[in-house]
Amino acid sequence: MTLGEKLSLVQQEFKAKKSRYNSFAKYNFRSAEDILEGLKPFNSKYGVYFVVSEETITDYNTPVILSTATIYDTQSDASIKATAIVGVDLQQKGMQVPQAFGSASSYGKKYALGNLLLIDDTADADATNSHGKSTTATAGRTASAPAGKDDSFQQSIDYLKSTPDDKKGPVLNMILEKYGNKFSPKQVEALKKFV
Repeated sequence: MTLGEKLSLVQQEFKAKKSRYNSFAKYNFRSAEDILEGLKPFNSKYGVYFVVSEETITDYNTPVILSTATIYDTQSDASIKATAIVGVDLQQKGMQVPQAFGSASSYGKKYALGNLLLIDDTADADATNSHGKSTTATAGRTASAPAGKDDSFQQSIDYLKSTPDDKKGPVLNMILEKYGNKFSPKQVEALKKFV
């Protein structure tokens, strides 16, 4: 069985329970730790293992955390990766710098795993609730957008505008990999003009 076939089975069988509760906004949500804990049975079942890594990129006006979730096949050298990029809001009231990075790191890990495992969080209040905070700079993922509104295209434009010229190509590739199927051909062409 190929790693792609194994990942497909994991995607079909995996259920990410929402074991965390936000008492302020009154909703359940899942964390990266919940997802990783739920994946453990698949390690021995399919001969795979999962790793989440992070890279902090400080070349932008806003620091960015690039999170990568990878599934590895224990029987070959094969691996499959998915990424997520999350901006770090250093101006967040009541948060010290380590807390701002920790919060962005948690979101990045969760969304990278969600991309790898095809976890749909559009109905997850954690994806649409601002928690009383302003929106952080993310590439397409809106933490404070009202339910039913998707402004990932405008956020992608804003993000590309603030990206240094030598980094625009890789950032555009990540945006299109993650959100390209949401954008019309005209929107994709508009984004390419920033590179």
